Amino acid sequence: MGLWWGVRDELKKLEATVSSIHNMLLDAEEQQKQNRQVKGWLEKLQEIVYDADDLVDDFATEALRRQVMTGNRLTKEVTLFFSSSNRLVYGFKMGHKIKAVREKLADIEADRQFRLEVRTGERRYTTMVRDQTVSSVPEVVIGREGDKKAIIELLLASNSKGNVSVLSIVGIGGLGKTTLAQFIFNDERIKNYFELKIWVCVSDPFDVKIIVRKILETATCKKSEDLELEALASQLGNILNGKRYLLVLDDVWNEDCEKWDNLKKILLGGSSGSKILVTTRSKIVAQISSTEEPYLLEGLSPSKSWSLFLHVALRGQEPKDSKIKKIVEEIVKKCVGVPLAIKTIASLLCYKYSENEWGTFLENELSKVAQNENDILPTLKLSYDHLSSPLKHCFAYCALFPKGYKIDVKTLIHLWVAQGFIESSSSTDCADDIGLKYFMELWWRDRHYHKSCWIVKYKKIADVSFATSNIFFGNIT
Repeated sequence: MGLWWGVRDELKKLEATVSSIHNMLLDAEEQQKQNRQVKGWLEKLQEIVYDADDLVDDFATEALRRQVMTGNRLTKEVTLFFSSSNRLVYGFKMGHKIKAVREKLADIEADRQFRLEVRTGERRYTTMVRDQTVSSVPEVVIGREGDKKAIIELLLASNSKGNVSVLSIVGIGGLGKTTLAQFIFNDERIKNYFELKIWVCVSDPFDVKIIVRKILETATCKKSEDLELEALASQLGNILNGKRYLLVLDDVWNEDCEKWDNLKKILLGGSSGSKILVTTRSKIVAQISSTEEPYLLEGLSPSKSWSLFLHVALRGQEPKDSKIKKIVEEIVKKCVGVPLAIKTIASLLCYKYSENEWGTFLENELSKVAQNENDILPTLKLSYDHLSSPLKHCFAYCALFPKGYKIDVKTLIHLWVAQGFIESSSSTDCADDIGLKYFMELWWRDRHYHKSCWIVKYKKIADVSFATSNIFFGNIT
């Protein structure tokens, strides 16, 4: 295609412009965290890059069309298609498009009013190495023993209003509501008291029919038929009738009273002592659903926060250096008692830095994060900032899937490859294998931060060099 009139020169000029900008992107990516001007520049650049990407797709499509047409017999239509006038018109049109993109890129580069350093090396992904016994060790829950005891007492207490009562655990994201509910759900006293235990992740949207089907499938361990709500409710009533059950509805967002009442009517068939435990971030949800006073989950105490950080970052060992100890205290303080923030920062430091570099991290990165006990996203974003560029693209791409959606990992990797997110240093590297390494690093990081977020099942596939998985993005938003 580049041999056509005017196109070759424009492609060379575009290549030179792109190369000059590309060498500064790594520095820009680092600076955008603290410099809004750099961030705005990158956003403008991204729009032009999308135009260039469309241009490349146009070339690829045209080349494929010509390749297909060449394989056919030369009819009058094919002869006209390959006529010199046709090639000239296409080349002229594409030459102008390339020139327009190149000029836009040159304008963006000329408008840059900040200094960027040239970097030649990308921070590549690294395959994590961990002890073989880690995956078999159950997650340790630190600092929630008191909450567990209090909630279990409420669940085992006799109902004051009807056979089935509802208790809500309320708190901001990252406090560990789901982990606490799992902690309670698997307690021996709960197992011995309730005849039937059911766990359902609700999330959005709050669809009564879907929730009832999920409850049925969990209770029977069988795939439910696609029946009308009335039939599903009847089946569930037969299962719950006369039984003292515990139903956990995890991650509820619905603030519509009517929807909740419709669901609750279906769940009233249990015997006296049955309980529904709801976890939610919304106090309104708790007020709508609860028949008992909602349990307000708070952040960990300073001492428990300290213990959790040490467990993740230093295997429970106290730092011997008093200076390091003081730095850890400041880091833990910035996490405002939110377990997810503590585990995320501790894991990041454990993986990225030596103890001597923790002070630099606190001063240069964590100190610039706004401390807000009701919003932990800025703190969590630090772990995202430390991903390599390819991993950032792959991770962000997963946001296209709805929350709770089951994704086949083989398909996910193929989508990453199709989007051009997989980078290879050698033409002999298999893109699928590199994609699996990307996935495993993201999976390893998430398991290290909060194991309960991902449920992974592997199965061997013949003649395929990587495993496939089914993965639930349960707590990923």
